[in-house]
Amino acid sequence: MIELAVFDSKGKEVEKLELEESRFGGEVRKVLLKDVVIMYEANRRLGTASTKTRAEVSGTGKKPWAQKHTGRARAGSLRSPLFRKGGVVFGPKPRDYSYQMPKKAKKQALRSALLGKLQDGEVKVLDELAFSKPSTKKMVSLLKTLGIEGSCLVVADDGDHMIWKSARNIPGLKVMKATQLNAYEVLRHNRLLITRAELGNIG
Repeated sequence: MIELAVFDSKGKEVEKLELEESRFGGEVRKVLLKDVVIMYEANRRLGTASTKTRAEVSGTGKKPWAQKHTGRARAGSLRSPLFRKGGVVFGPKPRDYSYQMPKKAKKQALRSALLGKLQDGEVKVLDELAFSKPSTKKMVSLLKTLGIEGSCLVVADDGDHMIWKSARNIPGLKVMKATQLNAYEVLRHNRLLITRAELGNIG
């Protein structure tokens, strides 16, 4: 059983939540988390590295010297990888590194990531998070009141985009909805700030 305090916007504890570990898979599956992180990192790769083969480099197609009787090794083209400015052998070409894991595996990885955060005390729960207008100053003040330092992932329902606009200029801060969460985003941030309503949407 995990006990979780719920705070208001002034940093005052208003109630306690009790969460069953079984709701998040019961244990942190580290091997699965590693596999999922590798997948998300691979999916982020652009794959734009490119080199030219001997067919693509500029240069003459003329045979540089006679085949025999020169005392030199035979050569058929100056575009050969053996020569300066020649083509590249087995060099990188634009490619797609992305791949996918089963949906159930990704969902289980998200639960494991959340469970790890909960066990380490890196999750703060707010009873409500709503801004009448965008305010970076108000968001910074809220994070300071809750004792959140470093990178933080804010999970909140922001239909009017007020929360997102208040957080977009703060380094290391990202806003997502519970339906958009994935294990990679949870793990790459030091802290997790979530509203009680969105916490109920996870699992």
